[in-house]
Parts: sequence; C-alpha cells; structure tokens
Amino acid sequence: MMPAPGPWLAVVGIGEDGVEALPPAARTLIFNAALVVGGRRHLALAASLTRGETMPWPSPIADGLPAILARRGDPVVVLASGDPFCFGIATMLAGAVPPGELLCLPAPGAVSLACARLAWSMQDSRLLSICGRPIETLLPALQPGARLLVLSADETSPQAVASLLVRHGFGGSVVHVLEALGGPNERMRRFQASDALPDGIDRLNLIGIEIVGDPDARVIPLGTGLPDAFFGNDGQLTKCEIRAATLSALSPRQGETLWDIGAGSGSISIEWMLLHPSNRAFAIERRPDRADRVMRNAVSLGVPGLVVIDGTAPEGLADLPRPDAVFIGGGASGPGVLDAAWSALRRGGRLVINAVTIETEAVLFAAHARYGGTLTRISVERLDRVGGMHGFRPAMTVTQYAATKP
Repeated sequence: MMPAPGPWLAVVGIGEDGVEALPPAARTLIFNAALVVGGRRHLALAASLTRGETMPWPSPIADGLPAILARRGDPVVVLASGDPFCFGIATMLAGAVPPGELLCLPAPGAVSLACARLAWSMQDSRLLSICGRPIETLLPALQPGARLLVLSADETSPQAVASLLVRHGFGGSVVHVLEALGGPNERMRRFQASDALPDGIDRLNLIGIEIVGDPDARVIPLGTGLPDAFFGNDGQLTKCEIRAATLSALSPRQGETLWDIGAGSGSISIEWMLLHPSNRAFAIERRPDRADRVMRNAVSLGVPGLVVIDGTAPEGLADLPRPDAVFIGGGASGPGVLDAAWSALRRGGRLVINAVTIETEAVLFAAHARYGGTLTRISVERLDRVGGMHGFRPAMTVTQYAATKP
C-alpha cells in the first residue's frame, strides 16, 4: 500500500490586492507549485509568482477535479477568493482529498472585509449566498431588524435583491453594495431598496442589507403553524393549529429528511424545511394540479429546494433517500402505504399520520396495535357568527398517530 504523500494540495486564499499581500508561506507555495488552478481572475492576480503549469477552472468546476487528483503527490495550489472554506472551493476539495493531504491558507475574505467596512458584528449578521442558488432562499431571512450579508452571483444581483425586497414589503431596507473589496478599485455605495440603483456595479460584489419592514411586509414567522393564508390551496390543507401539533410530533432535527405523503398544499414539508436550511423534504402528491401548487408555495415561502414527486405511494417512494421522518396526510388507507413508510424509516425515525375519517382511523388503530406509539385526538373550535351573535364552531376532529421506530 502506497503511503500517504502528506499535504500536497494547498488551497490559498488571495484577495484583490494580489500576491503582494500574501504571507511568505503562501507566496512560496505558489512559486514552487507544479500546477496552479483557479479562476482566470485568480490566475492573473498570481501570474507574477507562478512558475508551474496553470489550469483555469472548467465549467462545471467539478470537471476539474480529476486533473487535480491525477497530480497527487506533486505540489498543487488551488487559488480561491479570501477564505476558501466560506462558501468556497475548499469545501468541495475537502470532500475529495483526505484531511492530511490538504493545506489551507485563508486570506481575509469578503465577509470579514464587509463587516470591517460596515462596522457590523460578524456573529450578529447572517451570511447567505445567491451564487448558484435561487434568490427566494433569502425570504425566510427577511426579519425586521436583521442584518444580512449576501454573496452576489454577479453585477445583476443587487438589482434582483432590491426588487425582491420591494416585492415583499421591505422597500425601506437599507442596501449596501460593497464592490471589489480589498483591491485598488474597492467601492461601497448605500441606497434604499425602493430607490434607483447606482450605475456601473462591479461584477465582484457583496450586498449588506439592514432589513426594514413596511407595515404590510410579508414576514415569515419563525415558529411552526404559519397562517393558513400563506399557502395556496384548494381546501386540502393541514390547518395551522393541527400543523403546529404535527410538526411537534415529527420532531425535526438539523439535516434530517422528511417524506410528506399526500402532500396536498405542501404545508408540512415546507415548514419542515423552514426550521433549518439543511433540512430536506420530498412531497409526494398524486394530483398534478396540487403538485404544481406545492412547488409554487415552496418558492413563495423561500424553500425552492423542496422536491415534489408527482405520483402515488408506495410506488413513488422507491427511489427516494431514506427518511428520518414520514408524515402521511393523505392515502394512509391505501394498500401498502403505511408498511412501506415504516419499513423505510431509519432507526429512531418518526412516523406521524393524521386522520379525519373513520376508515383511516381504523388503519391508525391497527398501526398502534402493531408498532406501538401514541394516539391523540385534537379538536379545534373557532369563533364564528351565529345569527346576530357569536359562538364557537368546531372543526373536524383530527386523530393523530405518532410512533418512533425502535
């Protein structure tokens, strides 16, 4: 067996101020490298030090990995912007190279420089990226009083962000565009989201946002049980009080995967994903019109990564990643659905089923006898008019089954 070659791959963070600002160790690594890889801008910044071969990143970037790995044991340097582990290339490389073979020398990144220029506390600011990500992922972070640092895709990003803010009732937010940070062409400009944008924004920019909500701003609450009006629906909707109880029973944890079977409007899977950015959900819905509505709801609430399966259970479950939790909001009485969900669950996974019909209740009683768990009846009454007076009108009682796989 060949011994590990030690740290042959170095990831060097370089700023707009070029190689002159690099520490001696980073300069030596570039000078001695047999291969230097980076974006064309990075390669130009390091050209005066480079003696070995150079390779610009192909598109997609992952296609360049084989050429790097083929040089294992030779000194290879990958150039990156600022801190390579902050939404940077080092994360991809760390997944392909053992830790003992990788060396990273970060430079002050755009985020650190932006906080320094704005006099913002880094730990009290939220970092987001719209590089290769839908802009709607910003929506859950639009909380009045918040400070956001947004990594831009290009020179069009500030306009796209400002338009999003105005569209959702945050036109009074203060937007800072910080361009070419750390270099001779550095510039910072400030405006309100509802104002006209300045001209000539540099392609290399970062956006700082001080969120100010209008009285009618569409703020996505941080708790579960979002208002029913947030979800487009045709009546197939888990109402907010029942939804809050259902999310509590599903017990979401960071990075977990949910199957939402019979998704209806997608409210359960959408709220599951809103609870943490690393959570994933797969919404299975047999009616195409409802499946389309689920996707529209997901985008409007800032979780466009929700995967919608236009199909039925259990057939539509076959190729999905194994779940940590399963919610069955429709179709629990279908042949094989409950058994397939239980079988797929990981150890310690949670199964939750809501029923309003006697037929589905019978399925839940049988599941309770077979798998254990708990059965709970949830009743909600809402104030309504009764003639010229008022009274509480009961909604249909929901029977909820919840079980944890041993």
